[in-house]
Amino acid sequence: MTESVSEADHERVEELLGRPPGGSFEIVVRSDAGDPVVLRNAPILRSGRPMPTLYWLCGEKERKEVGRLESEGGVRDAEAAIDPAEIADAHRRYAAERDAEIPADHTGPRPSDGVGGTRRGVKCLHAHYGWYLAGGDDPVGRWVAAQLAAKDVQGQGVAE
Repeated sequence: MTESVSEADHERVEELLGRPPGGSFEIVVRSDAGDPVVLRNAPILRSGRPMPTLYWLCGEKERKEVGRLESEGGVRDAEAAIDPAEIADAHRRYAAERDAEIPADHTGPRPSDGVGGTRRGVKCLHAHYGWYLAGGDDPVGRWVAAQLAAKDVQGQGVAE
């Protein structure tokens, strides 16, 4: 993955993350206003450390909404609502997509497991939702989107 991100975008991503990004990335989803929402990260950071999270949710509004959902028991609720076999399949597909980006000559540590480095079940709704927003076929991300849409309909969404 080559980093073809403008200086302004790089600065905005650093601001959204609260730190400089550790590796190459591209912005794959933007808000209507053009702000970065989802990053696609290189699987190996500049330091050589593996990066298990291929899709990183960085949009302020989206992070807050998903954080609120997590604080209300969303991880537990998602695991209860979605067939574990579907989640396991999503982890396998995510890992395959991420691992396909690892250079063939790479000999150091490699990222492992599935969405956000999870072995099984759901660890982080943010990682699943980021992949879903980037076009990934993620059952947990779909579940998150449905929950957020229901909150918006009920008038409980995050104010902009």
